[in-house]
Amino acid sequence: MDSVDDVMVRAKEEGVLHLYASGSKLSGRYLEIKGNKHYHFGTTGYLGLEQDPRLKEAAIQAIRDCGTQFPLSKSYISHPLYEELEQQMATIYNTPVIITKNSTLGHLAVLPAAVRDEDAVILDHQVHWSVHHATEIIKTRSIPVEMVRHNNLDMLEDKVKQLGRTAKKVWYLADGVYSMFGDFAPIKDLMNLTRKYPQLHLYFDDVHGMSWKGKHGSGYVMSVLKEVPKQVLLIGTLSKTFGASGATVITSDKKLYAQIKNFGGPLTFSAQLEPASVAAAIASSRIHLSDEIYERQQDLQNRITHFNTLLSQTDLPLIDHNESPVHFIGTGTPATGYELVKLMMKDGFYTNLGIFPAVPVKNTGVRITISTHNELEDISGLVDALSINYKLALEHTHTSLQRVRRAFKLPEAKASNNRDPSKYFGRFQVSLESTITNIDKDLWNTHMGGKSIYDWEGLQVLEQSFTGHTAKENNWDFRYLIISDNTKPVLITFLTSSIWKDDIFSKNEVSAYLELERKTNPYYFTSKVLSIGSLITEGDHLYIDFDFKNWQEVLVLFFRILEDLEREFQAEMIVLRDFRNNTRLHKAFNLQGYVRIDMPESAQYKNFEWENEADYISSLSKKSRVHFRKDIAPYREKVRIEICSSLNEADLERCYQLYKNVKQANLGLNTFTYPIQLFQNMNTNSNYEFIVLCSNEIDKDRLILGVMFCYKSAKTYVPNLVGLDYEYVNEYQTYRQLLYQTIIRTKELRFNRIDFGMTAGFEKRKLGAEIIQNVSYIQVKDNFKLESLGILQGATKKLL
Repeated sequence: MDSVDDVMVRAKEEGVLHLYASGSKLSGRYLEIKGNKHYHFGTTGYLGLEQDPRLKEAAIQAIRDCGTQFPLSKSYISHPLYEELEQQMATIYNTPVIITKNSTLGHLAVLPAAVRDEDAVILDHQVHWSVHHATEIIKTRSIPVEMVRHNNLDMLEDKVKQLGRTAKKVWYLADGVYSMFGDFAPIKDLMNLTRKYPQLHLYFDDVHGMSWKGKHGSGYVMSVLKEVPKQVLLIGTLSKTFGASGATVITSDKKLYAQIKNFGGPLTFSAQLEPASVAAAIASSRIHLSDEIYERQQDLQNRITHFNTLLSQTDLPLIDHNESPVHFIGTGTPATGYELVKLMMKDGFYTNLGIFPAVPVKNTGVRITISTHNELEDISGLVDALSINYKLALEHTHTSLQRVRRAFKLPEAKASNNRDPSKYFGRFQVSLESTITNIDKDLWNTHMGGKSIYDWEGLQVLEQSFTGHTAKENNWDFRYLIISDNTKPVLITFLTSSIWKDDIFSKNEVSAYLELERKTNPYYFTSKVLSIGSLITEGDHLYIDFDFKNWQEVLVLFFRILEDLEREFQAEMIVLRDFRNNTRLHKAFNLQGYVRIDMPESAQYKNFEWENEADYISSLSKKSRVHFRKDIAPYREKVRIEICSSLNEADLERCYQLYKNVKQANLGLNTFTYPIQLFQNMNTNSNYEFIVLCSNEIDKDRLILGVMFCYKSAKTYVPNLVGLDYEYVNEYQTYRQLLYQTIIRTKELRFNRIDFGMTAGFEKRKLGAEIIQNVSYIQVKDNFKLESLGILQGATKKLL
């Protein structure tokens, strides 16, 4: 929700969202915004019926006859106009219908009634938000809800086979016409699947296919099906193209029809449609039942054909070529999308911005809808303005058509249009190396040293540790980037390309469920990720000289380099790690298509203004002093602490096993298990040492109960990893003892900071550490897996 809010707030600030139409009248052809008249290419009233005089007069007369509303549930009694509307709509669909307040409430009424506890649900990735939302109710009943990629019938068939083993019915939820790209559901192929798998039932939201397609304007789905099979549930609309308000539920299953009407919550407990809306819908239904509807449909189709013909003569990236009224011109980043919408408005054309979460954030674009309000000359003017303003938007945001086409996986653009944006940044010097040994040590450590384990020496250890493995998750690619102006560094960072678990920051129960799946499929829900920093480092990975006047230009160049690396490594996601609240970067990241996510809590300890234990205890809060005396002090005599610069082979193997114990238990930061080679390299590096905790009581030879793997970076001490024997962790308060001993050791070394890292913030806070809430920014090629994780999040407790 925070990520969506970020995007929406930015779009509002850019002046392209949450606008108000001005003026006292609406015509359909024009839209007045802030006193300026614009051609309206954003309506979903594709046939213009909302401006038809017959609908207006019917609504006015209904208010005179029946009032502004009939405030009573339809379960008791419907107002006098309802019966005629239901009869008219039944004629259009050739089957009885149910009228709902709107399609969103319709889904909330229909799905919980239609889907039984013994059923399962599959969502198309791009099915409308209102359908997604209705499944939240279903998940509370422990009904399996899963997702397939958009229009991917192979994936759908696999899911039907899988879920059909236990489910009585498997419902596939899809749109007839999809609201962003205007593409269609493969109705005929889906019906073939229902014949192959009788358990499969289809649920179509066809609100964007209504009126402009089908017999009597019954919609796109009906134009293919002709009649409603028993295994199909169809949602139509009386809003949008129909010109009135409300929605329709269509099923030929009489028992299901009765159940929905009797048990659909919003049908029972919500107010009914106002008389004016019902009267307008009746007037519209009469047009739909006459030959006039086909004239209107053809009139619209002529305009769509005109638009498509003109567009085919340009190099504008139309994302889906179809005959629907909905068209999507890709812009890639939100910055370019904002700029194009603003330029079009300046030239007198209003279009919609398609942005996250309706589309992946890097697949931002301009949604253009064609209606019978638009004259042919309006459409010609639109395409002319698009051709000019699209190039300007690319130029103003320092990007290229090639980048946009890559973002949408479209064929390469013509060479003449493939203008390299690097021409804007030619005066900067870029150094991009694959090993830290090619970077000047003093330069690196001056700007990046003393932060976590990624000073020059620490990165050598990581390079040596994550290469040459048979397990692909343990092979990382490193890149070191320095952008300078006249040899003075302006931006410094390092990046890694590696395989991440998609649930790395998910709730424990989500990871627990996925780990069960990974026992047989170890790379289930994993992705190739390009990240600043790495999976094992934490902290401020990006140095920017904000005093440099043109640092923003350098940042844009940085984004271009990220995209080149993304293609080189075929990464599915880019992650910019560990930022505090930096409004300058936050806006820049948003404009380039990055979405903010909260990171697990991190912790630092800096308060070394004490000389002995008593002083240390007095520096703690009252509750923390009680914690120290109760949970740490009584156990110190039971254990022995050893500070080891290296370990023998047996101790190293024991400590590695203790690390794996913690790794398996701590799913709050779910990574792959690091290889033994990392720990062997720690063991031979002079900057690493080990705080080893042994028992003074257990009658065994030096049984190691816990270990902190610590790195010394300038004046910063970094307990990078921990290992615990959980059999004794409560008996000896091992973890708490190790945290305390880390503070004592840092004091002995006269260092001034501890980077405690992420997770277990509550325990670290009790010892005086400062808790830090960092955020990261992600950019994904598509939202499918992340949205699937969101679906899992609501169901995993029951699944487990």
